[in-house]
Amino acid sequence: MSLPTSKDLEARLREVLQPTELEVIDESAAHAGHAGAGAEGYGTHFRVRIASPLFAGKPRVARHRLVYDALQLFIAQGLHALAIETL
Repeated sequence: MSLPTSKDLEARLREVLQPTELEVIDESAAHAGHAGAGAEGYGTHFRVRIASPLFAGKPRVARHRLVYDALQLFIAQGLHALAIETL
């Protein structure tokens, strides 16, 4: 099983949350040597900036839960840390 890529996460978020704005940044290289960081330098630490009509009327915790739920399948692939900014 290979580590997830920014494109993998982006495709899944587009499919599930139909975002109006989306940016997925792989910050794994900046976490080299930290817990959960892969030796490959990618695929373990991501930052997501996202706006979705599905967030309307939901508090921040509920919006973050939608993002985590959408990306759950990548946890088994090595996704270790996810920073989320909902717009």
